[in-house]
Amino acid sequence: MSRRLEAVRSTLALTAGSQQGIRDRNASAWLLPDDGSRFDHALIENMRRFDDTDEVDLVIVGCGAGGATLAQRMAHAGWSVVCLEAGPFWDPDTEWVSDEAGSHHLYWTEPRVISGQDPVPMGSNNSGRGVGGSTVHFAGFVPRLHPSDFSTLTDDGVGADWPIRYEDLRPSYERIEQELPVAGQYWPWGDPHAYPHAPHPAGGNGEIFLRGAAAAGIEARVGPVAITNGRFGNRPHCVYRGFCLQGCKVNAKGSTFVTHVPDALAHGAEIRTDAMVTAIETDADGSRATGVRYLRRGREHLQRARTVAVAGHAIETPRLLLNSANRRFPEGLCNDHDLVGRYVMVQGAPQTAGRFAEEIRAYKAPPPEVSSEAFYETDPGRPYKRGFAVQTVSPLPITWAEHVAAQGHWGHDLRRYLQDYIHWATLGALCELLPQPDNRVTLATEKDRHGLPVADLSYTQCDNDRAVIKAARSTMEEILRAAGATEVITIERYAHLVGGCRMAQDAEHGVVDADLRSFAIPNLLITDGSVLPTQGSANPALTIMALVDRAAGRLAAGARSGLRAPAGRSAR
Repeated sequence: MSRRLEAVRSTLALTAGSQQGIRDRNASAWLLPDDGSRFDHALIENMRRFDDTDEVDLVIVGCGAGGATLAQRMAHAGWSVVCLEAGPFWDPDTEWVSDEAGSHHLYWTEPRVISGQDPVPMGSNNSGRGVGGSTVHFAGFVPRLHPSDFSTLTDDGVGADWPIRYEDLRPSYERIEQELPVAGQYWPWGDPHAYPHAPHPAGGNGEIFLRGAAAAGIEARVGPVAITNGRFGNRPHCVYRGFCLQGCKVNAKGSTFVTHVPDALAHGAEIRTDAMVTAIETDADGSRATGVRYLRRGREHLQRARTVAVAGHAIETPRLLLNSANRRFPEGLCNDHDLVGRYVMVQGAPQTAGRFAEEIRAYKAPPPEVSSEAFYETDPGRPYKRGFAVQTVSPLPITWAEHVAAQGHWGHDLRRYLQDYIHWATLGALCELLPQPDNRVTLATEKDRHGLPVADLSYTQCDNDRAVIKAARSTMEEILRAAGATEVITIERYAHLVGGCRMAQDAEHGVVDADLRSFAIPNLLITDGSVLPTQGSANPALTIMALVDRAAGRLAAGARSGLRAPAGRSAR
């Protein structure tokens, strides 16, 4: 009873607490229009604009989870910031549509080579383009990592130890959860904690999961999702339209496009779109980054900066460093120890669907709404290390057709399954696959439309990976059958690329330190998911943003002196 009372007390305290502190540090939710439109275009039209010749305090490559968060934090701290984004500045009113096929433009579909024994498909599931990056089309599921994730090598004999502990990241987790904001039940796993917003009501898919989990004796919870449950600033309540993965036209889902970009612009950051960064420039001896080269409207530019941050994703960030080779770094920038591009990780993400006699209508809710982390930690009684999480997923019709076709169904048989769409509930697992040095990004001989070598991602599972995926599939089938499913089908897939520029205690084991500074070039930071040494069984967006929040706070506080540009630099 005391645990339940603590859960109720802490949840009420967060839900009923004042939002003034949040608004003071990040007013994005209050800078959005309240007239029914989705973004205040005056923020873009009146955006501060710098010249390439202006040596700004900070230039950021990429405007997704890490880049947008860093831009907001440092602009708010008074730094002059330019964020270079290869994609466009979206207009949610016209460019985000309630249509699966019509949302393909949200994805990063530039060419890449995939190899290895278990190649990872590229495209919509693992990339994003435009301001907001993949948070525009992510599902909005934002669990924290567990304390055990930070010491898997010491405790479990696999993976790697982080150069920070969970406790170092807890305050940042809390700040980001408040700013998104996150809705969910009190979370009993890992570090037990409450969320700022109460959980959303479970839809049909969630009710199936809760029913099956209860019957199977598995603990499950509603949430956590970065989706408003009640008004937050000028952002409205979720209306359960089910198109979270296509860009949220309601502004209820917490993509950085609405959670951090408005405040960054209001505090003087420039987000320069359609700017494809091709190389990071350094001084003659390679000891200091001096800016970045980029292509825009057919012309090459060089933006000068006193600090450079790369937030281009687990594939494009290593690719950029490798493509920035120079005399000091002939094998790629910051690659003295052949670690750039290594230890890329992807989560095993099998999806299992079950058919029920009643109508489920899984699309009438956010795709992720109920989850269990009961199998997250290493269990000595299981034949593998680490574990997996299970959550609801609610594929829309095109994705459901791909799911069914993957089983070999075609023609009349495929049409029969599609006509039966509303009777199916679907669960998805996130399996922790282990970091391995040969799972890596290198440069291919193939070149892109800019003449740059494209990334080659080689990926092969180990025996432990396969055992975890097998266990997750079995568990999902058990839950659905316990809920009353008369038929179950499973597809194998991946999700959430991270790693490639891992954090570590020293340069012989990683590319960046605990503050996300590269060991080789102290004024070059990497602020995206490529820095994760391990990935846990959690969606990575919240952890990426929390890491950047922590690093930005230390950067703004002057943890190392001499990298801040003088104030008062002019801009047009």
